[in-house]
Amino acid sequence: MKTISKYILLIAFSSLYEEKCPFTRDYNAIKVELQKLDDFDKTCIETALHGVNQLVLSEWGNNTACQIILVTDGNTGVGPMTLGESFATLNHRTSSNPFPLPFAFPAKLHVVCIAPPDDSSLIKSKSLYQRLVDISGYDGSVLIPDNLSENSVVSMFQKLAEDMYTSFRGVLKCGNLESRIVLSPAPVPYTKVTDFDCQTNVLSELIEVCGFIPISDVGSPMAVSRHLILPATSNNKENIPLNAEIDLTTDDDSADEGKIPSFCVLLHGALKVENMAALVTLGESWYGFIYSWADSKKKSNLMLTALTPGADAIPWLGDLNRLDTPDNLSQEQVGSFPVRPSEKRSYSQNGVVWIRQAGLQSDIQKILRHARKLPEKTQQFYKELNRLRKAAMSLGFFDLLTGLAYIFEQECTQLPGSAHPDCALQLTHAADVLRKTQNKDFKYVIVPLQTNYNST
Repeated sequence: MKTISKYILLIAFSSLYEEKCPFTRDYNAIKVELQKLDDFDKTCIETALHGVNQLVLSEWGNNTACQIILVTDGNTGVGPMTLGESFATLNHRTSSNPFPLPFAFPAKLHVVCIAPPDDSSLIKSKSLYQRLVDISGYDGSVLIPDNLSENSVVSMFQKLAEDMYTSFRGVLKCGNLESRIVLSPAPVPYTKVTDFDCQTNVLSELIEVCGFIPISDVGSPMAVSRHLILPATSNNKENIPLNAEIDLTTDDDSADEGKIPSFCVLLHGALKVENMAALVTLGESWYGFIYSWADSKKKSNLMLTALTPGADAIPWLGDLNRLDTPDNLSQEQVGSFPVRPSEKRSYSQNGVVWIRQAGLQSDIQKILRHARKLPEKTQQFYKELNRLRKAAMSLGFFDLLTGLAYIFEQECTQLPGSAHPDCALQLTHAADVLRKTQNKDFKYVIVPLQTNYNST
């Protein structure tokens, strides 16, 4: 079973997997399908996890986080296709038969074993399940009931729901204005480990606005987490017992909710119009920023970015405890952020990154675009050419230089009749220099060919 927000998908598995109920917000449909489940041939957990990957990617893509609950009797299977055999062949997989973990999307895996804690099969397989959770890469869990009874199993699922699916509810306050809010996803405690101690910070239920600052001054500081801020509605469906009938086919917000004044909506509109961010306190010496973020041209959301705990979380703003309003500062003290150094550091310049094939193609196409506009773009052409050459030699990518020379020669044969004569001359010159082994010096700079068509 997988959950994304309030959408749930139910999968049954044996040697194959079967989608029993597609993603839905109708919990009653899930209950009906659960009552129809039958036993099949054998247990193959790897098959189920492959099914999870395919179904989530086809429905939501690889950027949507979800939680996966694997319900099992504690047995990892017998014979081929068992979990133990999957781990034994983990280092011998090929691209045609990959292991499904870690998932292709952010996901937490929870393994719920409905078996007596002293069961011999469970004792042997518990370490395998824990390894499965560890490979998934996120903070999942392995849950075992205290004893095999209905009350114990219900309590175990109730605890899982409280720990993983309860929304964070708090109060957003600014002066005399306040609004009850919900944060999604719910924030988790942040633990900061130093050389001598370990400090855990828990987000306060009272989020108070300290002041406002232009978004351009905030920049993009390091953050612990980001959350969507929603006004808390009167339709609280979180504390409904597990045995109650739940209908989530309708939206949580009723028609009357839109008629109630909300400070949350007021703050969102003000920040969006003024292009400002609100500095808020999240706890003792812990700050964050609230701002309007648009995922499309028509829709924007109120977001919270939780900074790292401490008053020095944003170096270019200084001590956040000592921020003041411009009215209390002199003209010399009022400046713009972030403060830029007078000298341009080498590490502040954009480096060449070729993680994917598209990045290399983009750099080559940029050089060719400048080449077709010679001699006007002579300076830009050689600047980008030297930049790419230097990066290729730094990586030992000498074949790129030969390939680029071949591309230049092919480009010369395909130039239109209206092309400037200097275009073919400069491309031929650049290709010749790239092919010469004596010019494969890291510090060598390719200079333009002196012609009658340019001023250089």
